[in-house]
Amino acid sequence: MISVQAWADAQRLWDFQQMHHELRRCSVALGLGSHDLGVADVTVDLYQQEMFPLIVFTGATSRTTRERMPRGEAEHYRERALERGVPASAILVEPNARNTGENIRFSRELLAERGVDVSSVLLVSKPYEERRAYATARKLWPDVEIVSASAPMTLSEYVDAIKDPHLVLDMLVGAQQRLLIYPEKGFMIRQEVPAPVAAAYARLCVEGFTSRLASTSAS
Repeated sequence: MISVQAWADAQRLWDFQQMHHELRRCSVALGLGSHDLGVADVTVDLYQQEMFPLIVFTGATSRTTRERMPRGEAEHYRERALERGVPASAILVEPNARNTGENIRFSRELLAERGVDVSSVLLVSKPYEERRAYATARKLWPDVEIVSASAPMTLSEYVDAIKDPHLVLDMLVGAQQRLLIYPEKGFMIRQEVPAPVAAAYARLCVEGFTSRLASTSAS
């Protein structure tokens, strides 16, 4: 049973992770691979709104997606986009990335190899990882403008979609931890974390929502 305080703390982390960027047309979209096909759906929705001419879906597999997406996250995203009418010519697949840093680096390299001129990137992620993805992209691709996007969902709606409340809170805690420890490792830019957010994160750790915490050597 998840306590009222834990839900309140999770909501604070959820709200902090949202970047609230105003969407605009960009050179390319990056759909960051994960267990959540909703990322592919949001990317398709934005493509159909003509927010960008080209999509890169990026991601291999992880412990969360190995069984659900055996052909790789990026490939399953591509298949979803094709089913929804996106032409194959508008999709590139980067199948090797296993973390957010690799998502950015490998996608950047792929676009350079294809000769794509990139001045801005619409970065599509899960709702609770907007800030983490943005901070990583700003560090690893500083010469382009980064615009963050995700499914316009509340925490309650996301929990209902995933159907595993404890997992969602674990993932929120993991995303927040990376914002705190990764800047010193050079993995992302540093962002100010308000004291109430830091306190909410600490309480959730004490309550045991820790299965997605990174080890000191993770990236």
